[in-house]
Amino acid sequence: MSFPTQITVSPVSGSRQLSLFIKLPRILYDGLPGYCPPLDLEERDLLSPKKSPFFEHGFACYFLAWRNGKPIGRISAQIDAFVLQQTGPRTGFFGALDTAEPACIAPLLDAATTWLKTRGVERIRGPWTLNSNGQSGVMIEGQHEIPMIGTPWHPTSIGPAIEQAGFQKAVDLLSYRMETGPQAERANQIPANLRQRLGSITMRGLRPKHIAEDAEILREIYNDAWADTWGNVPLTSNEVRSLLKALKPILRPEQYVLAEVEGEPAAIALVVPNMFDVSKDLNGAPSPLGWLKLGARILRHDFHSARVVLLGVRKKYLGTALRAMLPVLIIDELMQRGHVLPYRTIELGWVLETHEGLRKLIERIAPTPYKRHRMYDKTLA
Repeated sequence: MSFPTQITVSPVSGSRQLSLFIKLPRILYDGLPGYCPPLDLEERDLLSPKKSPFFEHGFACYFLAWRNGKPIGRISAQIDAFVLQQTGPRTGFFGALDTAEPACIAPLLDAATTWLKTRGVERIRGPWTLNSNGQSGVMIEGQHEIPMIGTPWHPTSIGPAIEQAGFQKAVDLLSYRMETGPQAERANQIPANLRQRLGSITMRGLRPKHIAEDAEILREIYNDAWADTWGNVPLTSNEVRSLLKALKPILRPEQYVLAEVEGEPAAIALVVPNMFDVSKDLNGAPSPLGWLKLGARILRHDFHSARVVLLGVRKKYLGTALRAMLPVLIIDELMQRGHVLPYRTIELGWVLETHEGLRKLIERIAPTPYKRHRMYDKTLA
């Protein structure tokens, strides 16, 4: 489809265009202040139908925007079978929305909307790449903060352009930066006998010889904790296994925090080292020497920041003191493990702006969000 500005949007065709789609953001945003390209390899794992576990229960179409034969933007449109089983309007997603030109947003969104509408979708929501378990939202604030694994970066022009194209804000996703060290530990100080007063609560890390079992525990708690939450899509066993497999070179037992109450798994957190700490000078597509440097840095675990990517407490504890205190105990455990792990900064996100209870807990330590990503939606006539 063509637009008056000579922008043409067409579906991705063939492996060469898929490769272009994957690496396009680092071409578009090269040199923009605050942008740091992720590794193409990571993006391929996220987007390739042959690699991403999303395609076991969903399907997608990728689009590129062109002007005079030059790629200037991209977008995905996708449908998740799990979401279609939920009550309410039939909802499809857009994602992987990237361009340095605001005029490109409307034609890209039009292409995604048309593709979804012809497949019976009644509401379009995004951006998600590829659903709520992947990269989420348009960056509204935080372009000049430290880049963080799994967190999309966008220029400030994209959000307003989405709204001009007829989409409305659905919700904001907040990220908080928690500095490790004595000051943060004092802010999260808990009574010494709290665990004993609440019952028999123990904490443990990942068991290297039982990764599959621990992955399933993580999946069960996370899905139970966030069921019926805005936008949530349950994790499959294969998605969690794929996540832990991808993280294996950088994963340490201390990054997995399992709280057990009376011997039963009750709450979970997974902390992921920030790959940008070791890859940000390699420009997304390392040379052979660059790969050697990256491998050496990973072996030395040269990370100074990390992100909590999964956190949840079983629903059975709703309305109890444990529901409020288990996240506090997990954060305290993360701080204690900070004495072993090298991370000086831990990011806590995505936190729904409407999740007041979790926000109050986090804001005792980190009073103000340092990044904000926005989700949009639109009802299709």
